[in-house]
Amino acid sequence: MRYSEIDTFVIAGSSAHTVKDAWGEIKDELICPTPFGNSHRIRLHELSGKVFGVIYRHGVEGYDITAPYVNYRANLYAAKKMGCKRIFSWTGPGAITEHFEIGDFVIPHDVLDFTKKRCYTFFENKGLGFIRANPCFCPTIRQKMIETCKKLGIKCHQSGVYVCTEGPRLETASEIKMFKILGAEIVGMTLVPEVFLARELEICYASICYITNYAESEAIEYKEGELFEGTLPADKKHLVERAVSLFPEIMKELILSDDNEDCLCKKSMLRYKKAGKITDNFENWF
Repeated sequence: MRYSEIDTFVIAGSSAHTVKDAWGEIKDELICPTPFGNSHRIRLHELSGKVFGVIYRHGVEGYDITAPYVNYRANLYAAKKMGCKRIFSWTGPGAITEHFEIGDFVIPHDVLDFTKKRCYTFFENKGLGFIRANPCFCPTIRQKMIETCKKLGIKCHQSGVYVCTEGPRLETASEIKMFKILGAEIVGMTLVPEVFLARELEICYASICYITNYAESEAIEYKEGELFEGTLPADKKHLVERAVSLFPEIMKELILSDDNEDCLCKKSMLRYKKAGKITDNFENWF
């Protein structure tokens, strides 16, 4: 198998390790060295004759890497080197607004970035990397996600503003109040800088979220020895588990869908190519 022809990747988020055996036959497993360090462990699977990659943000066996310490650049670079043209990601944020409920699926359309210390670009100390962030997520993949949920009979919210915080601590109640005033609807820690790094590499990228808990507030009682589950009512835990169990089915539909070669994401560096600053070989960009 040539590892320069894997055009589709899944970046699996919270609780992905609980469904790691639901992707079918494992063709290979590897860690890819990159100029930005080693990638996380990548599993290659085959589905109906198509080989695709799965990257576990937080670890294959459990939640071993918190969001601030995910090597986003290495993961994206490794995917691109293996031929990646599109990424379907998922993540489990908390609900800020009342119209999102535990276990709901949300396909975010925009981001508020409140991270602080992450590596936001591949182009350090270069006159490259000016890219538009509107639309923030790939419109082609977002539409595919909406259509897939409809096909599978899964209710999903077709838009949402995701605010990304640094972590690993959870947000304060006052921070959540501020985010709500600014228009945020869900809060998490993983989509930045992932979404912007994908655009720098001309990879189509979008994410589907599942609501895992309610965002922090004074109304939520502190419970010893609990974290996210402390903001998740016990009678709604099964809704989170159900949402996670549906991800392999959702992703399999997306993986077998056709790619859109004309998508705007695949031309995000065209300005620099026209100016002769870079060629089509992305490995020379850095």
